[in-house]
Amino acid sequence: MAAVPTVTGPLRTDILTLPWSIPLEEWPDDVLVALPRGISRHIVRFVQLGDDIAAVKETTAEMAQREFDMLRRLRKRDIPTVKPIAVVTDRVDENGEPLPAALVTKHLKFSMPYRAVFSQTLRPDTTTRFIDAMAVLLVRLHLSGFYWGDVSLSNVLFRRDAGSFAAYLVDAETGELIDGDLSVGHRGNDIEVARVNIAGELLDLQAGGRLDPSIDPVEQANRFVASYERLWAELTSWQEMDSTETWKIAERVERLNELGFDLEEITLKTDLPGSAVRVRPKVVDAGHHSRRLLRLTGIDAEENQARRLLNALDEYAARKGTSDDEDRAAHEWLTTEFEPVLEAVPEELRGKLDAPQIFHEVLEHKWYLARQRGKDVPLMEAATAYFNDILSHRRDEDMIVGPPTTTIAIPIVKDWRDLV
Repeated sequence: MAAVPTVTGPLRTDILTLPWSIPLEEWPDDVLVALPRGISRHIVRFVQLGDDIAAVKETTAEMAQREFDMLRRLRKRDIPTVKPIAVVTDRVDENGEPLPAALVTKHLKFSMPYRAVFSQTLRPDTTTRFIDAMAVLLVRLHLSGFYWGDVSLSNVLFRRDAGSFAAYLVDAETGELIDGDLSVGHRGNDIEVARVNIAGELLDLQAGGRLDPSIDPVEQANRFVASYERLWAELTSWQEMDSTETWKIAERVERLNELGFDLEEITLKTDLPGSAVRVRPKVVDAGHHSRRLLRLTGIDAEENQARRLLNALDEYAARKGTSDDEDRAAHEWLTTEFEPVLEAVPEELRGKLDAPQIFHEVLEHKWYLARQRGKDVPLMEAATAYFNDILSHRRDEDMIVGPPTTTIAIPIVKDWRDLV
């Protein structure tokens, strides 16, 4: 009888059904799920675990436990990461020889590794949106006191976020949470590692003929640095103004909210000559629009998706004359517009995109049809047209299936929306 490994984490007996006495590299095909993998220093495989898909990574017991704990701590700080499920140790093969420990994490639904989406068909401006999403993630991590140490596209998963993307940390193995603010040295090292790794990863794709010829890997890596620095300055820098120009404070708060960040407090210093003052915000976290949408409707969405849905909600309230009662407007919008559209999605198309992204794209298609026809188009009519003409040709992003290697088949593009 095979020895039973030690499983640390929330109680899930289905983990014990996996073939832990076999090296991960040799796990049979009937256990594995064919998902594209990024480049990793470890052996990683995807498996079906109950109703979930999980990623299993072989490593040392110490590193597996450390990363498990780190991911849990980051998630408690509302940092976008994959969800840790368990650490598996004390593995032995059929001859009693020890096998590596394993970290088990939940696969992020509707997510894509960068190698699955960077191809000759990817437009340069879409590449820019991926790079900007990486910059936002690193800023959020640094604001939380997290020093990554291994910033790269390979250690991130991307999800669609309205017209942009949201980045999620996948590999926290080298990371460290530091009490207080990160030093300039820590931040600078992460930025430089990111710049070098992003350029290298894009150069690798370029060498394999998988990058649009107009995309310059070094330029994109430098853009990442510039994007990070701009956002960091907006969130943390001191701003000088006259004491009578307090409206500038309100403007800055509004800009930060538009970027998706909430504030805890504003620090004001009056140690300058005359009536000049200096102010600096203290940012709580990203998710300003996501939290508002969740509070009003119960819809869990990415930040840009939430902003788009909130705009639709506000437009509905203005149209119906219920702007003075936010909760009532939200309930009516949810039951008369959002839910009917999602309920109308054909069953076979529901794995294409997540619900907020589908509704966002229906609104985009409604606008497109109205412009084409020169008149407004009913929401459900636009939804039906979108399902038939656009969504039916999209690949499933609930689980992007591909060969269990780092080589990803490039899908046939049937609509421009497949490229963004």
